Amino acid sequence: MDITSVSKLSKNITENVGKVIFGKRDQIELIVISLIAGGHVLLDDIPGTGKTTLARALAKSISGDVKRIQFTPDLLPSDITGINFFDQKTSDFVFRAGPVFTNILIADEINRTTPRTQSALLECMGERQTTIDGVTYKLADTFFVIATQNPIESQGTFPLPEAQTDRFFMKLALGYPDRDYEMAMLDVHGAQTPLDSLTPVCTCADIVAAQNACKSVTVTEAVKDYILRIVDATRNNNRISMGVSPRGTLALLNAARIAAAVDGRDYCIPDDVRRVAVPVLAHRIIARTQSTVRMSDTNEKLIEFVLDSVEAPIGR
Repeated sequence: MDITSVSKLSKNITENVGKVIFGKRDQIELIVISLIAGGHVLLDDIPGTGKTTLARALAKSISGDVKRIQFTPDLLPSDITGINFFDQKTSDFVFRAGPVFTNILIADEINRTTPRTQSALLECMGERQTTIDGVTYKLADTFFVIATQNPIESQGTFPLPEAQTDRFFMKLALGYPDRDYEMAMLDVHGAQTPLDSLTPVCTCADIVAAQNACKSVTVTEAVKDYILRIVDATRNNNRISMGVSPRGTLALLNAARIAAAVDGRDYCIPDDVRRVAVPVLAHRIIARTQSTVRMSDTNEKLIEFVLDSVEAPIGR
């Protein structure tokens, strides 16, 4: 697969998911970038905005398996990864695979379960494998987690620790649709269920091929220096108490490379970096809480401030 094919593949997936999720092309395309990059996505949004539907539409679009976990306080790590149980018929232990053995995993309301259970996903997300009773099992090459959480509820929740949050490639929010798109949604959903009629536009093997093709995208020293100056600015900002980690630096480079390929180019430009910087970096910083900090300083706005303060190189 070449770069032109990667761009076409991304466009086809984005348009296909767009038949179900109306008016969110930018967010869908960022999720596709995360999928091709081999990352995972945290959707931080209010209920009813289509988070789970989007994940199912994506799975259908790539002809992949999808499994869903409803996270609750009594969920156990073995409910996620799997368990060895004793089969009385064979008088032996048998491995029962958990829902992580799939292509796309919907981790619904991930902040409603305990940290112990949340951490069961760490190895899966970071290394695409899980270890159960000393035995390591490989996960699918296209293992992709879309986790959701509700930002307006705090009762009965367990906020994700920084180590878990940093495992997510991007953090996004769908938000409310525009009036025209919501009207179109009423017309379409009143007559049928678009998700039921959705057909695949590619296979999981195509996603792996796209991942390999994107490795050939050129990133010049000037663009790499731009990325490092952005990251360094988050670490030396009096409004930020914890800057971007080295994992975040690599994620920004990878995301910019995929963004270039999605745009049909085999080289990366500063605009690619700026396009993905907020969803890749905002959840990887911690803002200072002193009273001198503006109350309107969200992580997203802080990253935007950093981008405005760092001069971009000219050209490539």
